Amino acid sequence: MTQEQAAAGAQPDTRQGDTGRRRVLEVDALRGFALGGIALANILVMSGTFGPTAVDPARSGADLVAHWLVTALVETKFYLLFSFLFGYSFTLQMESARRAGAAFVPRMLRRLAGLLLLGAAHMALLYNGDILTMYAVLGLVLLVARKAPAERLWRAARWFFAVPLVLLLLVGLLVAATFTPDPSAAADAAREAARLADGIRGDAGDVIAANLATWPDALGALLLAGGSVIAAFLVGCGAGKRQLLTGGVVTPDRLRRTRALGLAVGVPGGLLMAAGTVAPLPERWELLCFALGMAAAPALTAAYVSALMLWFGTPRGARVAALLAPAGRMALTNYLSQSLVMALVFTGYGLALYGRVGAAVAVAAGLALYAAQLFLSSRLLRRFAQGPVEWVLRTVTLGGPPRRSGMRDGGPSGRA
Repeated sequence: MTQEQAAAGAQPDTRQGDTGRRRVLEVDALRGFALGGIALANILVMSGTFGPTAVDPARSGADLVAHWLVTALVETKFYLLFSFLFGYSFTLQMESARRAGAAFVPRMLRRLAGLLLLGAAHMALLYNGDILTMYAVLGLVLLVARKAPAERLWRAARWFFAVPLVLLLLVGLLVAATFTPDPSAAADAAREAARLADGIRGDAGDVIAANLATWPDALGALLLAGGSVIAAFLVGCGAGKRQLLTGGVVTPDRLRRTRALGLAVGVPGGLLMAAGTVAPLPERWELLCFALGMAAAPALTAAYVSALMLWFGTPRGARVAALLAPAGRMALTNYLSQSLVMALVFTGYGLALYGRVGAAVAVAAGLALYAAQLFLSSRLLRRFAQGPVEWVLRTVTLGGPPRRSGMRDGGPSGRA
């Protein structure tokens, strides 16, 4: 969802001296935190536990608890955070182009084209739930709205979020009122899931064919989630214009109020989403509970951000921020490498464990992968200024290799 300053691979803005660098560290840490949530959400899909091609392993015990908690606390919340950060980083890209005396629109069009190509390859080869393609397409909205003031962006965000959500709620209510179980449809869905599972466990050609077969579902996801993604883009862009994360504008009291209100609204919404989409509510309530969970998701996302920003201001929280920030600085590389590792474990590229492990094992594996990325990101960025995919995307954005302004332990440390 990565989607996203993670997807955009934007570099930290250091305009504000030591204080500015500290605050940018916190923004990178937010991105690094979001990367963990994306890993948990994606591994349930890639392991065959959740999603349009899921084979639905037994839902009981630890597997049920793991799936339930990820749905309640992670699903739909973390792609909103990445989307917010994508919008925020858009303003940093604008400022970077201004300082360089470069035309911003051609730069950003090249960047979005690069994301589109990366996303299409990612979706075909590794993970059919890719979000980079969605960001590349919907990022054009930010280009159109780039000169709008923050207040106008926030007003537009409310409309982009509310209109599709109201329609989804109405459809959910209609389904709940008229739902009739259809055994034949359930059997057809099970056969299709089994067919796709066989493809995902097959050879490389079968894996690619299975991924391509789900592209219509990806289009459906674009239509379903596009409004909320655009809304998060616009909120993030407005926040960037106001420097809400890097300008010391938001006070601790405001963060505490946002955290309290976000938890009060977001947690019940997440629990309701899990109850309807995982267990124990019957199928007729699934769409309505999902829509209600979507409505509450921004509140829980805001609570996460507020809680972390408060914590990062403490000595212990500052150490955690320093741990998370390197993964956030190279989040595009980490997002794609997550999919590569998961593909080697769950598809025919490697162990072909798709549908053969439960949610508890998948979640544990996702956490282990995330911990490894935190460790490796810190080590890599001691030598290089950015991750390898970030370097490629930056080269595309600038229309040539980034200028080097020095070396760090034998690696490039300069940023264009």
